[in-house]
Amino acid sequence: MQSVQGAGLLEQETESPKFDYRKWLKWSLLGMIGVVNGYATVLMYAKGEIAFALLTVVLTALALFIFGSKRTYAHRYIFPGIAGMLIFIIFPLIYTVGLAFTNYSASNQLSLERTQSVLHQRTFQSGDSYKFDLYKVDNGHQLVINANGELLASDVFDIANPFADPMTLRDVDGVQGEKEKIKAIVKNRSNLSKVELVTPEGEKIRMSGLRKFAAEAPLFTLQEDGLTMINNKTQQIFMPNMEIGYYQPVDENGNFVGKPISPGFVVGVGGANFERVMKDDGIKEPFFGIFVWTVVFAFLAVALTLAVGMVLACIVQWEPLKGSGIYRVLLILPYAVPSFISILIFKGLFNQSFGEINLLLDAMFGIKPSWFSDPVMARIMVVIVNTWLGFPYMMILCMGLLKSIPEDLYEASAIDGAGPVQNFMKITLPMLIKPLTPLLIASFAFNFNNFVMIQLLTAGGPNMVGTSEPAGYTDLLVSYTYRIAFEGGGGQDFGLAGAIATIIFLLVGGMALLNLKFTKLSQD
Repeated sequence: MQSVQGAGLLEQETESPKFDYRKWLKWSLLGMIGVVNGYATVLMYAKGEIAFALLTVVLTALALFIFGSKRTYAHRYIFPGIAGMLIFIIFPLIYTVGLAFTNYSASNQLSLERTQSVLHQRTFQSGDSYKFDLYKVDNGHQLVINANGELLASDVFDIANPFADPMTLRDVDGVQGEKEKIKAIVKNRSNLSKVELVTPEGEKIRMSGLRKFAAEAPLFTLQEDGLTMINNKTQQIFMPNMEIGYYQPVDENGNFVGKPISPGFVVGVGGANFERVMKDDGIKEPFFGIFVWTVVFAFLAVALTLAVGMVLACIVQWEPLKGSGIYRVLLILPYAVPSFISILIFKGLFNQSFGEINLLLDAMFGIKPSWFSDPVMARIMVVIVNTWLGFPYMMILCMGLLKSIPEDLYEASAIDGAGPVQNFMKITLPMLIKPLTPLLIASFAFNFNNFVMIQLLTAGGPNMVGTSEPAGYTDLLVSYTYRIAFEGGGGQDFGLAGAIATIIFLLVGGMALLNLKFTKLSQD
């Protein structure tokens, strides 16, 4: 009996542990993610997208650390939130601030190496040009060059798949075939441009027009130092100007002379973009004017929506009022309708020639304001529309807060003989302002960046005159930044836009800190 038990124990001890397929699947999946993301990182780095490669490395390392370690595995539920914050908040913020210290623009987007490659691909006509004709023959097509009255023909080739190697031209008396029309040359231009021909004198020629072949050579040649480029046509020496991000001619002393050539490349410019905001009159004057208008607009937006919303909340909460539920629904409708629809409707209502508002004003008072061309009237229109869009939100907030005010205060006030106005000023307003303060600061920050309404209603217009960058009288800082980034007359200036966006971030960030401070005081 004992021997049997001993044999059973020995058998149990020699059994191999069970295969943990969950653990194997987990590490296989993590390893696959690491390999795929690592390969994607290498590709992004090779293409010069260093910022995106770094973001991929951080997210991948964070995912492997959280899901691969027992100590951090409990944090797997918050990983999507952390990843979203990194991708949509921290990375764009750092990227924008980084752009503010560069010359990144429509004409300065490439790296120095890529700029050299683009310049090296440019060619110029280094020899004579020759007229040519394309003939369709039995086995394909043939090119015939007219060299000063002498006919030179190429080998027969497949026009859909031309030879990669140069074809030597030979003298011919005539060509047996059908001459193709110009539309056939246009249709096959991309394939014909790949054909390289060699004349009997050894000159290589390529297609330089719909009817011409010519000898071409690289316009620029990169020298051994990896920086200097020589213009083979003029023998002018070009060097990269690291201050402006362009290749520029230099004299015998190495000083930059003449005009730079495009495309440019991205270089760091330090605080030059911030200096432009402060020193360039074409930017400084509209910037400070727009900044003041942005503050005034945000303040009026908060003050007017609060005033209208609070008064209407008090009215619909008034017990003797019959049908208050219907009024509540009607007053909330502007908030329920998508804002872009309301803005576009108001854009039609304020039309200077056919809008219903001007038709009504003309019939009643004989006036037709220029809502979209007069700066003052345009700003008044913007404030009116924004008040209409914003008062339902304030009304809803006030309706909820009114419920929290004790009725005993109003009863005591009635005993003392106070009327509705005194009750509002002495009880309702003080009791509402304190809890509303953080929300009002948040509303101020929102209207400070109210891009959608400005863009849809006025697009920033009417435009200011004499500015270096596009700017309008109804532009807010955020729409002004957008116009600099995407509508700049001298090229889309993303670096300058990034500098202004950084300033906006600091301002709005200060408001957020102020909001937190008031929230803490309110809680205390």
